[in-house]
Amino acid sequence: MSEFEELVDAHYQALFRFGMSLTRDVNAASDLVQETFCIWAAKGSQLKDRTKAKTWLFTTLHREFLSQRRRAAKFSDEPIDEESAAAVAGVQDAAERQMDGQRALDLLGSLDETYRAPLALFYLQQHSYKEIAEILDVPIGTVMSRLSRGKEMLRRRMMAEPSSAPKNILQLQPEDLQKYHG
Repeated sequence: MSEFEELVDAHYQALFRFGMSLTRDVNAASDLVQETFCIWAAKGSQLKDRTKAKTWLFTTLHREFLSQRRRAAKFSDEPIDEESAAAVAGVQDAAERQMDGQRALDLLGSLDETYRAPLALFYLQQHSYKEIAEILDVPIGTVMSRLSRGKEMLRRRMMAEPSSAPKNILQLQPEDLQKYHG
């Protein structure tokens, strides 16, 4: 197996998850990861310390995401119709409001990229503050403040949109126990 294949095997899934947290779209995330590995194929030989390949890949993916977002903002010619705007602003079904991992990921996805990226890197990819600072090309103090502010934003959104679970244990019926605890 070549060095490139080993690199892809070792980091593809983590890069894809990071791409999903940024784009919230499977195809866009796949494209970002593919572009990241294309850039590695062209420029990866310039990296002197191969132990930093993971950080380099995440940094490259993030920069490519930002670049694509800037291009899309410049050339976006699709008007938003009233129906689409209403769908975005619509009320979510009670089942989608349950407090679970998917709801937390959905709320994370609704945050601005400034806060979403460090939270995803820290909690979903288990990167250190230092690695996140390198990937996002910001000071470590900025990483810490963005993580703190992002967590507070998530906390407020979770409180504003309570889960559909009963608030009081006395409200539970025997059939509800099956629903919540299998």
